[in-house]
Amino acid sequence: MSVRRVMGTEIEYGISVVGQPMANPMVASSQVVNAYATATVKARRARWDFEEESPLRDARGYDMSRQVADASQLTDEDLGLANVILSNGARLYVDHAHPEFSTPEVTSPRDIVCWEKAGEQVMLDAAKRAASLPGGPEIVLYKNNTDNKGASYGAHENFLMRRSTPFADIVHHLTPFFVSRQVVCGAGRVGIGQDGREHGFQISQRADFFEVEVGLETTLKRPIINTRDEPHADPEKYRRLHVIIGDANLSEVSTYLKVGTTSLVLAMIEDRFIDRDLSIDGPVTALRAVSHDPTLKQTVTLNDGRTLTAVQLQLEYLDHARKYVEDRYGSDADEQTVDILARWESVLDALENDPMSLATQLDWVAKLKLLEQYRSRDGLDWSDAKLQLIDLQYSDIRPEKGLYHRLVAAGRMERLLTQEQIDDAMHDPPHDTRAYFRGRCLEKYAEHVAAASWDSVIFDLPGRESLQRVPTIDPLRGSRSHVGGLLDRCDTAEQLFAALTR
Repeated sequence: MSVRRVMGTEIEYGISVVGQPMANPMVASSQVVNAYATATVKARRARWDFEEESPLRDARGYDMSRQVADASQLTDEDLGLANVILSNGARLYVDHAHPEFSTPEVTSPRDIVCWEKAGEQVMLDAAKRAASLPGGPEIVLYKNNTDNKGASYGAHENFLMRRSTPFADIVHHLTPFFVSRQVVCGAGRVGIGQDGREHGFQISQRADFFEVEVGLETTLKRPIINTRDEPHADPEKYRRLHVIIGDANLSEVSTYLKVGTTSLVLAMIEDRFIDRDLSIDGPVTALRAVSHDPTLKQTVTLNDGRTLTAVQLQLEYLDHARKYVEDRYGSDADEQTVDILARWESVLDALENDPMSLATQLDWVAKLKLLEQYRSRDGLDWSDAKLQLIDLQYSDIRPEKGLYHRLVAAGRMERLLTQEQIDDAMHDPPHDTRAYFRGRCLEKYAEHVAAASWDSVIFDLPGRESLQRVPTIDPLRGSRSHVGGLLDRCDTAEQLFAALTR
């Protein structure tokens, strides 16, 4: 495989209610999601189908007991919180204290950028709609990962992999990559430590919140490698690697490189191409140490005795990836794979020579440059509370307020997509995965879709006593080329179901 595979992201947004510091975040999050659903979801609102969820299944070969699991792990329970499936195939819902947008399944890094950016637009629209309701409060959403008071919330990635790949190989080769990947895709943070009490700037918003190397949890004892074994696909063929260590990126280039380079490394792991031991001594400690040094001089010690900076470790993976693509694809490598390799190399070279030259591409560098400008202009020390406010304002998704968006408006952040592409993705599903079938069904037959999930669409059809489930276990079936003509021909859900079951 190349960078192309079935993938998706799940972003929890920070939330605050203007003038109400003690507002209940679950209530505010529900107001946001429900306001969007009421205004945009046709006919009845399909519920989320939890039947196929298995959040306590561990890739190491066992299921965690529900009695010992933290409540935050029980994502297969319907808690009655706002939960909506959109016509673009995405999921918009309340995840405990945060509104969350899960992209539809896509097959390329560029599509991840597109539908994740569409998620930002959905969230912005949702917050505006909530505020426009009678008595509705002004709600502000932030695409970040911490409140700097000790709480962190996730920006997860999901990659479908071959089940035949030994999980031990994934852990062995991916851990050093994740420890060092933050120099490319960190979002930047003012404050050191989980509560941000120590003064300074660090590369990653999430690094200080990871405590173990491998584990099933996502909110407590966070692991670098998460072992949740919930494929949402044929479990005999696939596993879904659930990545919880990434930051929430606003930069399109950061997001593109984050998922693109990871997908390439996964391809090498699947094909057993990495022949060098890059494992790190004390990866959790190394993860934090790398994040705490924006000069990029911090080294990590490999188990073979070498000491490398995070950039040098990334260069090791890049060298393998170049050889891999040349060996497996040669001149037939697809455009995005070639582009990811070129951008990865360009960024790493710049990080070695002049990191600040990447202020138009990478979130953490763009944020650091802004902060240093304020520090220089106003004589601010890293202990000044104004800097944490600037950090927060960078992630404000309101175009007129958010500093990232101001950089974009000023032409100071590189874009990969047009606004028209992002606007279309707010409503239209990807064409090359099962998200197309799910999204089109919700658009065309909304009043007869009782529920849906990643791997099913459930219809409530006239004249039938029971609900009718259409499984969508293959993520690459249900695409436009597969069912587009059928959906165009069937005017009713009854006609579609009859055609599918004939």
